[in-house]
Amino acid sequence: MKKLLLIFIILIQNLIAQSTPYVILISFDGFRWDYANRGITPNLDFIKENGVHATSLKPSFPSKTFPNHYTIVTGLYPENHGIIANSFIDPFTNQKYSISDTAAVRNPFWYQGEAIWETAKRQGLITASYFWPGSELNLEYRRPTYYEKYEHKRDYNLRIKGVLDWLSLPYSQRPKFITLYFDATDTYGHQYGTDSPELNMSVMKLDSLLGKLLNGLKKINLYDSTDVIVVSDHGMTNISKDRVINVEEILSGYQTKFLDNGPIMYVIPEAENFENVYLKLKSAENHFKVYKKEEMPEYYHFSKNPLIPELILIADVGWSLMTEKEIKRQSNRNWGGNHGYDNNALDMQGIFFAIGPDFKNGYTTGTIDNIDIYPLLAKILRIEPNNKIDGKLERIEFLLK
Repeated sequence: MKKLLLIFIILIQNLIAQSTPYVILISFDGFRWDYANRGITPNLDFIKENGVHATSLKPSFPSKTFPNHYTIVTGLYPENHGIIANSFIDPFTNQKYSISDTAAVRNPFWYQGEAIWETAKRQGLITASYFWPGSELNLEYRRPTYYEKYEHKRDYNLRIKGVLDWLSLPYSQRPKFITLYFDATDTYGHQYGTDSPELNMSVMKLDSLLGKLLNGLKKINLYDSTDVIVVSDHGMTNISKDRVINVEEILSGYQTKFLDNGPIMYVIPEAENFENVYLKLKSAENHFKVYKKEEMPEYYHFSKNPLIPELILIADVGWSLMTEKEIKRQSNRNWGGNHGYDNNALDMQGIFFAIGPDFKNGYTTGTIDNIDIYPLLAKILRIEPNNKIDGKLERIEFLLK
């Protein structure tokens, strides 16, 4: 009897696996919501006409790269998954996390929650990642089945080829879920700003790569059985040397440490001066806001993690919080664009486009939240999501047929 039951379970699992589509989750880093409205993205236009499209994708706060990529694949706000910034310090151990530190990026210590590839892998699906924050951890069971170690300058066409090669493997070895990442719009947005010819060229380049992937799926006869989802982690806004706030000058005479700069800054005063420093910053508020951690507005979802410092400064969109040293260091730079601001600001919003057997045709909605993508992926992959998430399927499942 037990043997028959086991055979029955295996048959059911095989049927579910065969009905599960292939899912490719693509990130265009820093691709602002309105870049797709410039008349230079025919492949995104095709998806909009034949799949689903959100007016914008709202990032989580802070609107930075690693926090939001990890939010997308975990369904958790940064305060709950632990990657609270691109770089930060654990005040209890003085360990530092930085996206430029390969050892830190691969250290599972920093990453809470469960990425979608972990959820899928635990339930028997083969997964893969051609770059994504959190996909290279030094614990085998927390990584995708196949993954590539990040190389910033890896040729974009090789990335497309890598994904298509995985999908050309024998069925029993073929991943059902794949992530794919491109940085171009973020890189050129930072360097040249959001209205530059260079930025428009990067937009066209990424759209062209999307077309190449879709054609590649047709060539290997998987186009009709693959859901392709294109997202971005955040938007971008133009900045200027004329919109700089010298926080160090405001706090002249106080012994303080400063962490991060630009859209957000964390100020760490000596304990005995904490209240005075806070009041000084409060009285100087002009194009920025200062919050004690416990006073952070609830809509930011950014107060409950012990790694978040006690004083948080948030600049108005387009303004930059800096120290004397940082102002001097950046005095001769080309002031292009930046992100990390209030995630409700329109310039910080990203994109969501999707096409495939599970999605409606020609359907446009308003703004959706990136924390809801994880439960959507679980639904498409026919797996049970982790139940300890902030995302909600009911806010996004109307995109599905």
